[in-house]
Amino acid sequence: MPVINRIAAIHDEMTAWRRDIHAHPELGFEEERTAGVVAEKLDSFGIRVHRGLAKTGVVGVLEGAPGERAIALRADMDALPILEGNEDADHRSRNDGTMHACGHDGHTTMLLGAARYLAETRNFAGTVYFVFQPAEEGLGGGEAMVNEGLFERFPAEAVYGMHNWPGLPAGEIAVRTGPMMAACDEFTITVEGTGAHGAMPHLGLDPIVAAAQIVTALQSIVARNVDPLEAGVVSVTKIHGGDAFNVIPQAVELAGTVRTFKPAVRDLIAGGIQRIAESTAAALGATATVNLEGRFPATVNTADETDRAEAAAAAVVGAANVHRDLAPCMGSEDFAYMLHARPGSYIWIGNGLGAGGCFLHNPGYDFNDEILPIGASYWATLVERELAKGG
Repeated sequence: MPVINRIAAIHDEMTAWRRDIHAHPELGFEEERTAGVVAEKLDSFGIRVHRGLAKTGVVGVLEGAPGERAIALRADMDALPILEGNEDADHRSRNDGTMHACGHDGHTTMLLGAARYLAETRNFAGTVYFVFQPAEEGLGGGEAMVNEGLFERFPAEAVYGMHNWPGLPAGEIAVRTGPMMAACDEFTITVEGTGAHGAMPHLGLDPIVAAAQIVTALQSIVARNVDPLEAGVVSVTKIHGGDAFNVIPQAVELAGTVRTFKPAVRDLIAGGIQRIAESTAAALGATATVNLEGRFPATVNTADETDRAEAAAAAVVGAANVHRDLAPCMGSEDFAYMLHARPGSYIWIGNGLGAGGCFLHNPGYDFNDEILPIGASYWATLVERELAKGG
């Protein structure tokens, strides 16, 4: 694959960086060591460093030849609360119960590799912002950076993101215009009844029976209310109620997530959850209180920027290895907040099967170090094309 030679030459160094970050994972908004490593390396490359945005975020600023244009490249830094299962790996997590099980160690390393190359060559006109984001895993670090003035302080005209994708062969890249990742909303439903002795249910009002019927009925929303050509997922993932074998509880709490791509479908499902929960509970004499909280909007790529991302990817891995037809994923990504603030594009870079052949968020997952030069070369190529001298 035609990766950039100067980047290929530092493959071993990037591998060492990645494994060091992997061995010292940190949870969202706690990435003090990781942010320090990133800041130290950017500074050593001659890149201006800004720290403290969204607590642990780092932004590097690099100027090439004179030019008015500017773009931002984003990588995430946080790990997950997972006990790593890769017992034989020398770079296994030193922080038990915390693990880089989503490849953010690789994302950070690839952006650092591109930053080093671009700082050495400066074969572009304008400004590049290297955005190292904290707290992507459900804590909204991307939203925090935007709310704290990311694009006011670092006025990029477009922003680009990348995520490794197990199962997509190494050396291949996928990107599409429009939705790439789904919106995520979380709901809780509290079903209230009347507690009673388990042997005398007629003296109470069983919220477990009502909760069970609500769980079943919620599955009718997508099956019978959402257009079959649209996408939506309603998953009840928690049921909490009762503490003893012989006690009918006073209340049961249900919780789960909603995944959608379109705001209209999102609103339809939200209304359906409210209607079904309240009406089903009422039909059985109970009450239901619904709380629906939006977590992340959909990650939606804009057309022009996606065309540019595809061209840069094709220059690195070849046009035949760039896919525009992969289906979007119902998982969520808080890079969506940056794409709501600026046009841009988010790609998947093939990670191969990965360690153990497992997917992301698995205790046996590990980032594929062989793709580090590919990702770094993609970033560098995107910058040199987007901010071409004389362009």
